[in-house]
Amino acid sequence: MTLTPTRFENGLWEGHITSDTEPRVRAVYLGDAVSDIELIRDTDGWTLRVPVPASAVSEGVHSIIIQDLETNARLADFTIIAGDPAADDLRGEVALLRAELDMLKRAFRRVNSQRD
Repeated sequence: MTLTPTRFENGLWEGHITSDTEPRVRAVYLGDAVSDIELIRDTDGWTLRVPVPASAVSEGVHSIIIQDLETNARLADFTIIAGDPAADDLRGEVALLRAELDMLKRAFRRVNSQRD
């Protein structure tokens, strides 16, 4: 069984499971099973939908692990980072630098257009 992440949008994480039989999986956050996960049969496997618990959308680093119930093997995981810890994250720094660079480019274009 393999689980491939496909998207994470609007508080819903989705992945595709390749398996001939219906997989038995669970998502775990802070040691507890995430409720309301969905497993939907599609043409070449299964679509897994995991709603992000509201408590995971808060300051800090929060990880949700998806496990195979038969073997307890970790199939996938995803992490949500918010608040102060995100300030030290390199990805956050790069995004901030890009935003500042875009702001500078707009300012230079405005100055150059006023000269012409």
